[in-house]
Amino acid sequence: MIADPQAPPPRDTQFYTMLGTRGIWHDGWHAATAHPPAPSNWSHFEQDVWELYDLREDRSENRDLAARHPGKLEELKRLWSSEAEKYHGLPLDDRSPVEILNTPRPQLAPPRDRYVYYPGCADVPEAAAVNIRGRSYSVIAEVRLDTPEARGVLFSHGGRFGGHSLYLLDGHVHYVYNWLGRMEQKTSSPDPVGPGDHTFSVAFQARERDQQGSTHGTLALYVDDRKVAESGIKTQPGNFSLVGEGLAVGRDASQPVSGDYGPPFGFLGGTIRQVVVDVSGEAFADVEKELIGMFHRD
Repeated sequence: MIADPQAPPPRDTQFYTMLGTRGIWHDGWHAATAHPPAPSNWSHFEQDVWELYDLREDRSENRDLAARHPGKLEELKRLWSSEAEKYHGLPLDDRSPVEILNTPRPQLAPPRDRYVYYPGCADVPEAAAVNIRGRSYSVIAEVRLDTPEARGVLFSHGGRFGGHSLYLLDGHVHYVYNWLGRMEQKTSSPDPVGPGDHTFSVAFQARERDQQGSTHGTLALYVDDRKVAESGIKTQPGNFSLVGEGLAVGRDASQPVSGDYGPPFGFLGGTIRQVVVDVSGEAFADVEKELIGMFHRD
């Protein structure tokens, strides 16, 4: 690309903002203010103290020049406001996690008791996917197997640090609920399954909730209409992840839920018609416990 000789020279300007802390670099100067540790719910942004550094002479930012050059500081603060407005860095937000979780988010449709997912679609972000936290649920995969060697993920939601997955491996059906990345709770069919039309499903019946917010109950694994295995598991109270790690059919595209396979472990040797997730059971609703669960990791 040929530069336009009439174009003005580019400005060395970058601004940033995160949880109330904000700053700007411009032509060798850096102005910044550290907001009280966020999320703090403090909100008094006008009381934050700004600092000013000349990076051409002080790259390590040892000498705060705010008192010596108040005009330059005000210039950079005005420039920060202009850049923040231009690039959608406003409004500033330092709400507490509980307040954020309790704030209603726009939804394309009201929550349902039954969600149907199909293969070949993009991963569904966790914020838009079915919510199984703190409740009974079932996952039902309608599948046709063309060969005894059929293998791969039928359904996955979450990843290495929390999630659940239904998959075929070595001729057997397996379900893993990964609790916070610390414990893979695995339930498997004792006998291999053969070719043909099948319905593979799991049903979790919630029983009680512990002090950490995890829900304990019984997990049953079905091949067609026959229960083939049962075990006690616990499910985590918070999201599987803060970002990424969505819901997928026919693969586990990111960090895998189970150590049994590597990503994406796409389904081969048959056809997945659909996967149905039912959450019609009553949920244990406790936002603060969900918050604790989200951060209950090393």
